Amino acid sequence: MSNGFGFGPNDPEENEPKNINPFGNMQFNEIFKQFSGLGLDIQSLMASLTGQGNVARLSKDVIRDISRKFLAAQGERPVGVSELNEIREAFAIADLWMDSATTFPSLGIPENCAMGRREWIDSSIAGWQEIATPLIEGMSTGITNALSSQLPSQEDLDQAARELGSSNMGFSSMGFSMPPIGNIAAIMSTLMGSMISTQLGQTIGSLATTVTGANDVSLPLTNPVRMYLIPENVVRWGEGLDIPAQEVRIYLALREIAAARLFAHTPWLNSYLRTAIEMYGKGIRIDFSSMQRQAEDAMNSGDFDPTNPESIQRALTGGMFTPEESDMQRSSLAKLEMVLALIDGWIDQVVVDASGNRLPSMVKLRETQARRRATHSPTQQLFASLIGLEVSPRTARECASFWRTIGETQSETHRDKLWEDAVLLPREEDLADPLKFLKSTIVPDDLSGLV
Repeated sequence: MSNGFGFGPNDPEENEPKNINPFGNMQFNEIFKQFSGLGLDIQSLMASLTGQGNVARLSKDVIRDISRKFLAAQGERPVGVSELNEIREAFAIADLWMDSATTFPSLGIPENCAMGRREWIDSSIAGWQEIATPLIEGMSTGITNALSSQLPSQEDLDQAARELGSSNMGFSSMGFSMPPIGNIAAIMSTLMGSMISTQLGQTIGSLATTVTGANDVSLPLTNPVRMYLIPENVVRWGEGLDIPAQEVRIYLALREIAAARLFAHTPWLNSYLRTAIEMYGKGIRIDFSSMQRQAEDAMNSGDFDPTNPESIQRALTGGMFTPEESDMQRSSLAKLEMVLALIDGWIDQVVVDASGNRLPSMVKLRETQARRRATHSPTQQLFASLIGLEVSPRTARECASFWRTIGETQSETHRDKLWEDAVLLPREEDLADPLKFLKSTIVPDDLSGLV
């Protein structure tokens, strides 16, 4: 029995020649041939990559081009003067209301507070690249490590050739040599990088048709923090709700402003999110034996055709060859899920506090937002496609309830101080009893009685 990817020798008990086919039974020759259909030239890649340590990078230009092409197929329209004025008015009202709901100060109203779908892509693309880069780096390292343990050495190939042939000629003298592991790993990681770039570009292009503003994804994607609404998507968000358009605009402006204030005044949050993603990437382990079995099962069932570029792309980006998650990865995903839910829950409660009784349709607006998050959350779309993260509706509800209880029992100052550092935020087990959490974490403003 050959091990991992068909690279290893047969069982020592078997009196059979060694398996010297570096691609086993997975038809990788066919697969590599078909990568040209995906715009990838394997021979050129091999020629251009030398030495070890090559790590594939996600191309911002490629991601942007793919997302724009996807958007072009969906359509977009420019922002009109009347729309800009309506959005600016909503921001002015929302920013004034927000002052009473949070201790995070106003960032002011930007001159251009209304953007089109394409502008959202362009302004957020660098943030998306930063988020996804640790994943491809983790894959590259995982591939290199796996190949290092699986690929035969040139000496092994020569020995196998001598055992198979009647002469003592090795593969080297026959003009065949195994490329350096670094080259092969770089090619594989470049292929994965290309697939992730395509997947990311398509996801961003799709999000551009649904996100309502710069911070709708509840992630700090821009540096410095920006805030604007996308009028076309704001209209789409409110379709069929029988809610005055002005209320919809103010509600979404409140959410946009709340998120922007939070991101601008919690500088650690950006690095915290990216560190969690980086730790997930570092936990990636590639098991070629498992991938081989998955590929063979998929080919036998007809789900995978190595002669079809589209089938290859679906397999690589659809999770067919996704390795089992490690403990490190599960821990990283738990951190991501928790902080994303806390961010969204805080925004939700601050918006409620800011609006008071001034938005008659607030209940319906919140229900719409909750339903939207549960069915097609932009953040979940992105993370689900990249790493399989899904923020459960239950966790989101518990976080919103947590912030509501904190707000009812403490001042905005106490509540917002929890965002000063990651160690101050609640853990999942704290959500069920916010008052107990407060007693264990909140330090009184007046310490004289403790002296």
